[in-house]
Amino acid sequence: MQADVRQVADGIHLVHGSNTNWVILTEGDEITLVDTGYLGDREQLLASLEAVGGAPEAVAAVLITHAHNDHLGSAEYLRCTYGTPVYLHEAEVPHARREFLQQVTVGQVVKNSWRPGVLPWSVHTLRAGGMAHVPVAAPEPFPAAGPLDLPGRPVPVHTPGHTDGHAAFHLPDAGVLISGDALATGHATSRIQGPQLLPDMFHHERARAVASLDILAALDGELLLPGHGPVHRGPVREAALQAKERAL
Repeated sequence: MQADVRQVADGIHLVHGSNTNWVILTEGDEITLVDTGYLGDREQLLASLEAVGGAPEAVAAVLITHAHNDHLGSAEYLRCTYGTPVYLHEAEVPHARREFLQQVTVGQVVKNSWRPGVLPWSVHTLRAGGMAHVPVAAPEPFPAAGPLDLPGRPVPVHTPGHTDGHAAFHLPDAGVLISGDALATGHATSRIQGPQLLPDMFHHERARAVASLDILAALDGELLLPGHGPVHRGPVREAALQAKERAL
């Protein structure tokens, strides 16, 4: 399967992997990579870098929204092979090391297997490496508060709930929000289209995930790049508040 690479703004590409998105920010010859898809998405990940005129050697850093397997899949590969630093919120660093796991369990999936889309999603997840052991040996907390000195100048925004250390990334100059799984626009197990929270079984603490939508609603932007689903064009505030209304 070829990577579905879509340029959504100057120097900003949203890539649709197998059920998960990642984002490529380019500036000159350097790249910031936000998330890495499943372990089984590696070929697509590397192809997406080539598609924007880059290469894994050009990735200045990997930023991880949260340490679920469908976002962390190739982070250790890039760190170990190319020396690429892997940055997360400080609360998510031990999660990336797999000192604990805040991820939907097999039991939760079985209990929800009657829901539309859950069984096909489960089969795909197994095939893509969703149950693989993919720790990052030496993840690092974000090196500074505020804009990171990386292509795109992303600003980490702590949005706990999906996991304790989930972080979105705001690009205020570009009017872009990379929301990870704090705010989605679709999912294989969801019958809803448009701004939404992921189904309940995916959140470590659903109430905090709902509360984090207010954090996102306070950010300026007109372009939402989610961890799951298509790009959403329109005020980020309205998207976050629509997701909150649907969640309550």
